[in-house]
Amino acid sequence: MQRPPPRKSRHERHRRPRSDPRYSVPKDKLKVVLLENVHANAIEALQQDGYTQIVTRPKALQGEELVELLHDAHFVGIRSRTHLTEAVLERAPKLVAIGAFCIGTNQIDLRAAMLRGIPVFNAPFSNTRSVAELVLAETILLMRGIPQKNALQHRGGWDKSAAGSHEVRGKTLGIVGYGHIGTQIGVLAEQLGMRVVYYDIEAKLPLGNARQLPTLEAVLHASDVVTLHVPETPQTQNMIGTLELSQMKTGAHLINASRGTVVDIDALTDALKRKHLAGAAIDVFPVEPQGNDARFESPLVGLDNVLLTPHIGGSTAEAQANIGLEVAAKLLRYSNNGSTVSAVNFPEVTLPEQNGRCRLLHIHRNVPGMMARINERFSEAGINIAAQYLRTNDEVGYVVIDVDSEAQRVAYEGLCNIAGTIRCRMLY
Repeated sequence: MQRPPPRKSRHERHRRPRSDPRYSVPKDKLKVVLLENVHANAIEALQQDGYTQIVTRPKALQGEELVELLHDAHFVGIRSRTHLTEAVLERAPKLVAIGAFCIGTNQIDLRAAMLRGIPVFNAPFSNTRSVAELVLAETILLMRGIPQKNALQHRGGWDKSAAGSHEVRGKTLGIVGYGHIGTQIGVLAEQLGMRVVYYDIEAKLPLGNARQLPTLEAVLHASDVVTLHVPETPQTQNMIGTLELSQMKTGAHLINASRGTVVDIDALTDALKRKHLAGAAIDVFPVEPQGNDARFESPLVGLDNVLLTPHIGGSTAEAQANIGLEVAAKLLRYSNNGSTVSAVNFPEVTLPEQNGRCRLLHIHRNVPGMMARINERFSEAGINIAAQYLRTNDEVGYVVIDVDSEAQRVAYEGLCNIAGTIRCRMLY
């Protein structure tokens, strides 16, 4: 009598076939692409967690070269020069998440990513201290007239004079945008004896002795040095133009380490040439070179009273290390656990550990009745829901459901077949 084949274990009975791309993919099969010299500690963090297919490139990519590299990628990490447009995302069907190893996300089409079920994670606070220190240093250099003296001495001149040179103690620093960087600059400036005033579109609790003024004009009029720390939005484009520069004190200084589109460069150049402003320090520009081998051009070039830096506000070893660890941790948490906390374009869900259960991640159009349809499918299949988490925004919803492992395949297929589904993942 022929014996029946050995009974499979519960794990083997319910394990998905490795050839089925719909189900959870082993970490060593997931492709991660990291561009623009993302810090090595990000690579180490991914490798230590079991991700071995990591492709790196030292520079930004564009066009077909970028599309070709991303066509089978599950995760991509970029900095500020790689542009992930809707056209690029359309041709990256396996992409699960994007890591912006920087502060801004203007180089990513956030809505296009969201509508494809791709959360975007960045590092909004990791370079705060680096930017604050640069701004503080530039404040002192501008108030002492160092840019002009340095330029003259490089040409063989010698200007040992106190004219136009001032201590920062007792002077007023005006901060436009009182967020994480702005508040830290204010605290540091007060330690040097400066008075701090700020303007923000929201009411913000002041730190130290800083005072919030009701309008941008009030801050411009009161300040000896104005420093800008606002995001790039339609409202902030050229927010410092001819009118605003005329509202600043004669002999005041302007610092921009936020976004290049915030300042009208031609208007600033005119104000500096007319000596209405005594100096400026600019770290960001409307148009920037695409690499270190490209030529930088600006109307500000050649002005002795201007400090020009190549978008390095957050470019310190400490900041880049912090960014590498922060963004890698967010990508790992989403990949392994489904958590979307701090995603910039996606409903935020905080999740506990799985505790041996199967976890289903369902991203869908935010349309009426979606949760009823999801729960109806589970009820019809007789599947018990151990835990459920839901967050939505105006366009998409993200629901996370924990079920017993025995029901994982039926539950997953039931979710995938619901009208309005954008993407479904299974973790176990």
